[in-house]
Amino acid sequence: MADFNHEVASSLREIARLLRAQKANPFRVNAYLHAADTLEGLDRSVADILRARGTSGLVALPGIGEGIAHSIYEYVATGRMSRLENLRGAADPVALFRSIPTIGRALAERIHDQLHVDSLEALENVVHAGRLHEVEGLGDKRREAIEAWLQQHLDEQRRQGRPQAHGAHGAPSIQLVLRVDRDYRQKAADGKLPRISPKRFNPENRAWLPIMHATRDHWHFTALYSNSARAHQLGRTADWVVIYFYDDHHREGQHTVVTETHGRLRGQRVVRGREAECRQYYARKT
Repeated sequence: MADFNHEVASSLREIARLLRAQKANPFRVNAYLHAADTLEGLDRSVADILRARGTSGLVALPGIGEGIAHSIYEYVATGRMSRLENLRGAADPVALFRSIPTIGRALAERIHDQLHVDSLEALENVVHAGRLHEVEGLGDKRREAIEAWLQQHLDEQRRQGRPQAHGAHGAPSIQLVLRVDRDYRQKAADGKLPRISPKRFNPENRAWLPIMHATRDHWHFTALYSNSARAHQLGRTADWVVIYFYDDHHREGQHTVVTETHGRLRGQRVVRGREAECRQYYARKT
């Protein structure tokens, strides 16, 4: 019990350390430190609390808000903490999709490359839009198995009280996402951002990846260039920007912003998965 609580608390403390090094809001840093202290002072396992009361049982503890409670739940349920992976520059969408039964590496890569999705929630949006059939070599039975697993897994998260951002509902506006993208790329080019040493595709352990934390219109953002295998293969590590977001109500999600290479939006910055909204946005600007 004490060992597991210490394990989770150590992850929270590492998040705090990375946030401090990346010049994030000091209040966020202290929130993770206080939550870690609370976990190590418990006389029962956080896993037992979650089983008995869900994330509301964690929020009732001193120093643990809903956002941190969801990170703890994620660690207990999956053994990983996506917020920590993001701050390390170690997020791996291919490995994430491989955690779904029936999906191997080749299929996970095709899902990532052909649908431009980086999270389970984004993949669920694709399923709801009826676009999963666009993935080459994906038969009906496997598609049905993926859809059933996503529904079961994400519904369980929602039963634990985790709000999700889906598409334009509960997500920042296209204008705001593109503004964060523009601010990030400009500050990165001007050398005004801290740089991290990503854990993946970085054998020299070089601090090359700029990271930005910002608050805009009640949304909290973390932005950094994509460090995915596909971004390296295509030479897009200075173009594709991954933006993670959450608001004061703990709705959260992520987007990838790229320079479009074909079609009506060629040469424009586009939010993958929200291309129709981008077309409307640029049409209004014109």
